[in-house]
Amino acid sequence: MQEITITEENPLLPGLPDSVKDVEAAARILLDQGQEHSIKTPHGVLHVTLYGTSNTRRPAILTIHDVGLDSKSCFSPLFDFDEMEEIVKNFTRVHIDAPGQEDGAAAYPMGYQYPSMDQIAEMIPAVLTYFNFRSVIGIGVGAGSYILSRFTMAHQDTVEGLVLINIDPEARGWLDWAAQKISLLTSSLTEQILSHLFSQEEISANGDLVKSHRERISKASNFANIELFWKSYNSRSELVMSRNNNFKCPVMLVVGDQAPYEEAAMECNSKLNPTTTSFLKMADAGGLPQLTQPSKLTEAFKYFIQGMGYMASSVMTRLSRSRTASLSSIYSMEGDRARSRTLSQSSQGGVIHERSRTLSQSSQGV
Repeated sequence: MQEITITEENPLLPGLPDSVKDVEAAARILLDQGQEHSIKTPHGVLHVTLYGTSNTRRPAILTIHDVGLDSKSCFSPLFDFDEMEEIVKNFTRVHIDAPGQEDGAAAYPMGYQYPSMDQIAEMIPAVLTYFNFRSVIGIGVGAGSYILSRFTMAHQDTVEGLVLINIDPEARGWLDWAAQKISLLTSSLTEQILSHLFSQEEISANGDLVKSHRERISKASNFANIELFWKSYNSRSELVMSRNNNFKCPVMLVVGDQAPYEEAAMECNSKLNPTTTSFLKMADAGGLPQLTQPSKLTEAFKYFIQGMGYMASSVMTRLSRSRTASLSSIYSMEGDRARSRTLSQSSQGGVIHERSRTLSQSSQGV
């Protein structure tokens, strides 16, 4: 597909001929819809969707989805959210689908050697080279968080910020392996993936979100590819994290208080540098907070990128106006911050700023 370059934030000018206006309008519509690319990498071809233009001085927002999802089902509800519009119009986005996970992808042949998590991370530089991106702000969910963490550790100067939702840096132990083997005998692959994506409370309630994902996964034409991605994720090695061997960029960890990986995310938070790490624990949120609570996540993301020096004049929403002092101190990247300066979302939609070293929420806070 031919790349279209449009000057950033350049509205149609009233003095231009109608033909020029029509061309610019058509081009901008095309950019808003996304340009799909197939990019060759050392470990296979990646399906990538670009929103905006690669000709930008700001870092691109780069996303990678979780197992059982693709870039659209994982991130469209978040980036299509009304309050996200201000970010969307100011940043180029590039959404990477893990190998063979895009909607409608052809199933890999029998015996195909699916890339490991580390190898998928090694595919990302080819995407940056293809679009000539100098730097990115990464957003990953689950397996995507792990992949982006691997990439960031190997390319520290390329990543300006990292948002990790439901990160689990630990490798699968023998007990996990045995439990998975038993699970294979008692539940389908679809149900295993649902247990990875959602809390048990969400699955038991069997709400519309769980139902839609169960149907989408079980009927996917690339179901065999999803299974390969799932096996690759479960074979991951441990992400060795310490304050001395750490991310150089600001990091925001996000997890729901009812998510399957709440404890893993909290453990990860304890290992990261407290001066560059923020922890967002969302109350009344299950496994996919970017789908169930996009407003709260959008607000936190705005402050995160403001702390990096972008969008300093961002218009605040109703939520942020009532919590300005609390949130702005959290996302400021200047000065030291205590390890447990945790953001917890209250059930009323507010934000509680905790300064104690404990990561648990007080009974009065939520």
